[in-house]
Amino acid sequence: MKKFVGPMLALLLLAGVGAGIVYSARDKRAADTATTTAPAAKTEAGKTVVRVLTGSEKLDFLRDPELASVLAGQGIVLDVQKAGSREIATRPDLKTFDVAFPAGVAAAKKIAEATGSRRISNTFYTPMAIASWRQLLPPLEANGIVRRQGGVHYVVDMRRLVDLMAQGTRWKDLQPNPHYAVGKSILVTSTDVRTSNSAAMYLALASYLANDDNVVDSDAAADAAVGRLIGLFSKQGYQEASSTGPFEDYVTMKLGKSPLVMIYEQQFLQYALQHDAIDPDMVLLYPQPTVLTKHTLVALTDAGARFADVFDHDPKIRAIAARYGLRGSDNTALFAQAKARKIDMPPTLVDVVDPPTYDLLERMIVRIETTLNQ
Repeated sequence: MKKFVGPMLALLLLAGVGAGIVYSARDKRAADTATTTAPAAKTEAGKTVVRVLTGSEKLDFLRDPELASVLAGQGIVLDVQKAGSREIATRPDLKTFDVAFPAGVAAAKKIAEATGSRRISNTFYTPMAIASWRQLLPPLEANGIVRRQGGVHYVVDMRRLVDLMAQGTRWKDLQPNPHYAVGKSILVTSTDVRTSNSAAMYLALASYLANDDNVVDSDAAADAAVGRLIGLFSKQGYQEASSTGPFEDYVTMKLGKSPLVMIYEQQFLQYALQHDAIDPDMVLLYPQPTVLTKHTLVALTDAGARFADVFDHDPKIRAIAARYGLRGSDNTALFAQAKARKIDMPPTLVDVVDPPTYDLLERMIVRIETTLNQ
């Protein structure tokens, strides 16, 4: 009988090892799956923690103490992290967040397609604008590029401005120019088009002009347009990954560093509304035509969808958003605050163009990326 005990024990040992391997592999697969799917809702003192990945332009808004108080009343606590809006769409850890909140519908649609989102909602919007300086108005107005209408400065000949940049025209060539006759090339500073929505919207607007005032709607049109526009980005040198960088340079380094900067209107308004006084030479130019950026909330989990529902329907949140310069369905409070600070902004923008489709915009970005990486 003993001669059978050894083999039987060996067989039992092998079976145990085999079962351990099977269960270990199954557990590893479960763990791997957990890292690529949305997390279960976490709680903090009885409240649901909602992890949000957002563009930098909304970071202060989403971390506002009053907003935190409003959401706490609904049982929600935000954990907010920032990334460039276009970068958000390609983040490998995207599914570990409850909400993706990029600037721009194109990035939001890509996120929704990649994640099978629970819900998409267009919350607020802001037009693209150019932050500039009062000293530059004389040469810009004398050359028919900028005109003041109803207290607002409009870039009425955006096509001419783009052409001047493409030709390498320098500020000293734009006369009369009593305050800024320097050898620096005329360029609109933007963020990095590979990561940031604000630069992508700049490209969308420029491509419309380069395509004879038509939205780019084919591969051939995209290739022809971007071929004329690469220099607008390649000549800039280093470009920031998100929209806060160029605006901070504009505010702190003034005219010498940043004569023309493509920004969200919201950035300028937020800065002005949160400071007792701003440099009186700071001026906002509105391109004609322009493009709007929709801040689109993509709920990736049930917790994110719950947050989106509160975010969409609570009037207190819209009032807080107005303090950060964001436009919505009712802009009465925003316009009143801007008027109190003697800031002229157009109540409506009548010359607005749509950006190209995601695929065509991406095609142009890849072309620029190839040039920048060379």
